[in-house]
Amino acid sequence: MDHIGWIGKPWPEFNEGIQYINAFECSPSSAVPSLLDYYSAKYKESASEKGWLQRIQNGQIRVDGNVITDPGFLLRDGVTLVYQRLPWREPEVPYRLGVLYEDDHLVAINKPSGLQVLPGGLFQQRTVLKQLEWDNEEKEKHLQACLASVSSSDETRLWKPAPVHRLGRGTSGILLCAKSPAAKSKLAADLAAGTSVSIDRMKKGDGEIDRKITKTYRALASGIIMEDEVFADIPIGKVKYSGVAGGLNMATEIGGKPSQSKVTVLWRDIVENQTLVEVQIYTGRPHQIRIHLAALGHPLVGDPLYVAGGRPREDLNTVNAENCEDKSMDPADDGGYQRPKSVLPGDCGYLLHAWRLSFFHPVTSQFGMPCRR
Repeated sequence: MDHIGWIGKPWPEFNEGIQYINAFECSPSSAVPSLLDYYSAKYKESASEKGWLQRIQNGQIRVDGNVITDPGFLLRDGVTLVYQRLPWREPEVPYRLGVLYEDDHLVAINKPSGLQVLPGGLFQQRTVLKQLEWDNEEKEKHLQACLASVSSSDETRLWKPAPVHRLGRGTSGILLCAKSPAAKSKLAADLAAGTSVSIDRMKKGDGEIDRKITKTYRALASGIIMEDEVFADIPIGKVKYSGVAGGLNMATEIGGKPSQSKVTVLWRDIVENQTLVEVQIYTGRPHQIRIHLAALGHPLVGDPLYVAGGRPREDLNTVNAENCEDKSMDPADDGGYQRPKSVLPGDCGYLLHAWRLSFFHPVTSQFGMPCRR
């Protein structure tokens, strides 16, 4: 499918910074901490004690609306704390999004590799979501101008488009976004319903009947996969991992959630020892394809994180400089955020493309609206 249009504008040099707001609570039996002690203990993953001292002295923290520059200021129960993270230069990433399909209810875009979908970590502005918001603002201005030209006093507001599923930062391809609350709710429900289809039914070929949305990927895996078709039924769960709040997803039998994929071989490159595969996922776990192929003994070519077995590489501090972001960024360059030394799930380099998406339209119920790229 060819692009029917493009959206996106160049990123500004600096983002707008970000505010973190939280209410401080302290039990009567606990010692009252100072401002510095509180932040350096509770948010030590964000910065060292020296880093938090610098932020306080810079006037980046407010207590009940008042800027506090004294690191020894004693907190009291119930105060509201606001930390203003300074604007910073986010890493260079693409900004143009190809539009594959669009109507009043949804838009399907072609996401480039390297662009994060939602804000997180270093990427608070340079995301797919921000480009969609900027495009939405331009469309609103155009509508207001049209209404003004016919002397209308009506004010038209467009609902902000929102992605209805995930794509990893290093994954390219089709991303489906809703343009109305009703469309988002229906598409999200269709995605959730599809995960209840068992892999046994999929093997028999009768599970597709119940799937409202079908996502097909293409990937380049290391090694030669001998079977023409492989069903991966490998649980995925989280383990503690430096730099990833909430833990890192990996293949694990202990506490793992059911996760199922079908891998079909398209081409075997004996010379380069690589296999081009097509993958359908029946569940939507983060990094599922990367983890499943690695668990099968065939990690994606160029994957800096997952190795055979579906687990992160043993040397967590080993960084492939060619594939990953610069690890030497000065915390002062991005508002104090210290990028972890370990390889992160968002680091790029692997070859994975969201190639085809078929779904029922959330409003017309028309099926077979395939987007392919």
